[in-house]
Amino acid sequence: FLALITAMPDIDEVIHQPVRLRIMAALCSLGPREQADFSYLKEKLALTDGNLGAHLRTLEAAGHVSVEKTFVDRRPKTYLAASTSGRKAFAAHVAALQQILNSSD
Repeated sequence: FLALITAMPDIDEVIHQPVRLRIMAALCSLGPREQADFSYLKEKLALTDGNLGAHLRTLEAAGHVSVEKTFVDRRPKTYLAASTSGRKAFAAHVAALQQILNSSD
């Protein structure tokens, strides 16, 4: 058991939080140059504006997502994308989780 704990891979504490994990999974499922609209993401993940916004600020501060604010027909619009470093961090986090799962066999 002690060997398992000391050999556990590092997980990304920012991404590991369940809502942020779902956000990153959704954004990383897009193509490298694709973006998601804030409202679309909010609806798909069943989150409130405040909840999604707070988690996005955390992910943005960590450099995992990029946020683009613009206007469409004089209405504010927010577009989101996983950054290159965010995609790498998400892939590493998923690999770490997979390693943990595989070590429990």
